[in-house]
Amino acid sequence: MNLDDIRKQIDAIDTDLLDLLNRRADLVHEVGVVKKRDGLQIYAPEREELVLRRLIEKSQGRLPEKSIRAIYREIMSAALALEDDLKIAYLGPEGTWTHQAAIKKFGHSVNYSPQPNFADVFDQVARRRADYGVVPIENSTEGAVSHTLDLFVDSPLHICAQILMRIENGLMASIPREQIKTLYSHPQVFGQCRSWILKNFPDADLVEVSSTTKAAQLARDNAAQGAAAMGGPLAAEMYGLTMLEEAVQDRATNTTRFLVIGEKTCPPTGNDRTSILFAIQDKPGSLVSALQAFDQFHINMSKIESRPSKRKDWEYIFYVDLAGHCDDKEVASAMEELHRHCSLVKLLGSYPDTGE
Repeated sequence: MNLDDIRKQIDAIDTDLLDLLNRRADLVHEVGVVKKRDGLQIYAPEREELVLRRLIEKSQGRLPEKSIRAIYREIMSAALALEDDLKIAYLGPEGTWTHQAAIKKFGHSVNYSPQPNFADVFDQVARRRADYGVVPIENSTEGAVSHTLDLFVDSPLHICAQILMRIENGLMASIPREQIKTLYSHPQVFGQCRSWILKNFPDADLVEVSSTTKAAQLARDNAAQGAAAMGGPLAAEMYGLTMLEEAVQDRATNTTRFLVIGEKTCPPTGNDRTSILFAIQDKPGSLVSALQAFDQFHINMSKIESRPSKRKDWEYIFYVDLAGHCDDKEVASAMEELHRHCSLVKLLGSYPDTGE
């Protein structure tokens, strides 16, 4: 078979695909009508994940799981845009890792609303000026993002999905490497690249800024003074900088976990994670008794963090991630037992425990 014959077959398949996608779009529109009529959420991460798993299991061809997810992410993004004028708030500005994580989850067809800080992301969703928000919660190198944890204490919002994103930070500038005197970046990036910086730029001034996008802007504007930035390639592209070195983070597997926040949590999928927070009573053995609630019902804890309550000196709030869904009998029983030992117990949400 020659090249022209192969291309003709591809063209024919593309025509069939376009017809099928339009037929799918018609059905998606009907789904949106039904959801609005019945007061249901437009975005259903549990349904999305089940569809993706089913497609991956059915696939018999060359496409790997990563490619199937990427293709259907954009198909589903177009579907969300057809169902409603969906708006996603995220920790901005444009080009940040949080922006890229939001696109990874929701695709390019929905509307995005960059926010200057964590509190504004929560506020936009709580006031229904945005349908969902995306915020970072923890990094595999630097640990928890405390600002996000603190906001959950008083927020009415729930976690409805998570996003895991491999973070590869590089050195960007518009000047030669030997002229660099100052490095701009977000504090988390400096933490993730600490060893590399000490080895390669031990005498450089490190200036912390609000985002890697802001760092790239400052590197461009202050190039004559020896400025460079550390961050991702999208930030470099936005401000016309050259990536002098890529993937300089100290750990090759450097990953950040992001959360999608909304008004409701998700129904079970069979592979779920539940996040809660609790404050223990001020008496000996309270923390041990609280944690025994999970052991008693054989609930695996994948994460526990403590933060000052900011209500009373030396009082702490604990954030815990559990295996399972809040509707599962074992998790529900553990939560009930937890109430007996705590002054505060709050369900933050149950959501698909996907590695996407």
